[in-house]
Amino acid sequence: MEPSGSTTASASSNHTLNSTGGGCPWEVSDKAKLCRFLCYGSDGDIYTARDEGHVSMDSAGALLSLLQEGRGAEVVEEIKRFSQDGRAVRLGPSLFALALCSQHSELKTRQAAFKALREVCRDPARLFSFIQYKKELKEGMKCGIWGRALRKAVSDWYNEQDAMSLAAAVTKCKQREGWSHHDLLRLSHTKPANEAIALISKYITKGWKDVQVTYADKESSEEVGKVLSYLEVVEKVKHSCDETEVINLIEEHKLEREQLLTDHLKSKQVWRALLKEMPLESVLKILGRMTSNKIFEPGSSETQALCERIESETALKKAKIHPFSILLSSENYKRGQGYQGKIKWEPDSSILRAMDVAFYKSFMNVEPVGKRFIVAVDVSTSLSSVVPGTSISTAVAAAAITMIFARTETDTQVLAYSEGDLVPCSVSADMSLAQTTVELVKIPGGSTDCTLPITWATENDKTVDVFIILTNNPLWTFTASPVESLKKHRQKSGANSKLVMVGLTSIGQAIADMEDRGLLIICGFDLGALSVIRNLAQDLI
Repeated sequence: MEPSGSTTASASSNHTLNSTGGGCPWEVSDKAKLCRFLCYGSDGDIYTARDEGHVSMDSAGALLSLLQEGRGAEVVEEIKRFSQDGRAVRLGPSLFALALCSQHSELKTRQAAFKALREVCRDPARLFSFIQYKKELKEGMKCGIWGRALRKAVSDWYNEQDAMSLAAAVTKCKQREGWSHHDLLRLSHTKPANEAIALISKYITKGWKDVQVTYADKESSEEVGKVLSYLEVVEKVKHSCDETEVINLIEEHKLEREQLLTDHLKSKQVWRALLKEMPLESVLKILGRMTSNKIFEPGSSETQALCERIESETALKKAKIHPFSILLSSENYKRGQGYQGKIKWEPDSSILRAMDVAFYKSFMNVEPVGKRFIVAVDVSTSLSSVVPGTSISTAVAAAAITMIFARTETDTQVLAYSEGDLVPCSVSADMSLAQTTVELVKIPGGSTDCTLPITWATENDKTVDVFIILTNNPLWTFTASPVESLKKHRQKSGANSKLVMVGLTSIGQAIADMEDRGLLIICGFDLGALSVIRNLAQDLI
């Protein structure tokens, strides 16, 4: 998207505001920038969907400023909150920030960071990423990263876990980011806290044969016996070429695909066994591959069982799957081809029907924010207009986003752009996705003036907490300053109004530097964008 019209500004977001959190509540303080960074990896006011770029110092200016002011302990608390409460769209920024805090010059900051390691790095993948960030931050420096504090923190990470949970974790995620459990145990000089952890440590560092020799005639506790039996199963499946045996081990011990060999995954029956316990969201992501491999064939009992699971309210509630996530999976499956074009499949009509049913049922998983929303939409039905990185047309995406707010928030007004003006749009909570799409696109659009919804609400005495604009128009026009329009609405209504501008076809260009904490730009759209909007509405970023 590019700005046009009477108001334009720099494409970067270099806010020069106070860093104390005081002053005007709409100034973008360093604390607010830190929260944005922890949420989506940038301290600016632009969220780019599907941007999984590596985190670096370039985007962590506010984080560095807070550390320099001696507010490291406060930073660590925010890292813990964002990594634990589901606020973070991406986990990389939190792990990077924790790594930076762990080697800060202030002792209290380092201590707080290492104390938080177990809470933030809840699985091996996060732990490996944290260690890799520490290594990268130390590059060019003469000292290494393995000081006493890190050795103790890593040792505690292993020692403070339930033994069976640890055994499962280390056999499912053995290495990542160039690090392995063997590396970490060796470099941290970990001394196992109990016999069960000692068994797992020996398995990692010495291998299964050494474990067998050591525990062959040794009397062990019940916990050690359970761990030993579990590791024996993991080793047995690794060396088995018997399909029936592999399937039995998977079903009896709930083994996952990461614990199997590549050759095992060539078997349809092995996949069918894995699918019984595989998280529903993971199943939806690999539907195309499974259909291509003839695991789900038209009319088969496996396909029927899958459809029943997809439609099950109990399964959907347990998986906490968001309707937008189901829509993404459904549209990708309907496409019949992977993004690289290597895998192709014929979509099964019964699976598509089940996913359609699941889409509507999954709205029960969306927790209301409890704010007053206006969703203003300006989209066309252009066949070439799709949300980048997805198979979803911008018209369908806009309809789905509108439905999410219309169905879950009790105070949502939907407006449509119409030839330089706005008109109320009769989108109701009981409408289908197709009906909503038709309703949104039947009105001829025009240029997208992002100040119109604010002006409309102010003139019609409508109090709004969050304005959301959805458009596939590549150009935005400002007949007035969006910030000034927001200020007027805030003053008249008494609400802490915010504005989210969503360019559904944008791939990352900025619109303007608005210098207002209540304003956010979203380029493209994904599930993370909904989390960003939620965080903004709740004053979390």
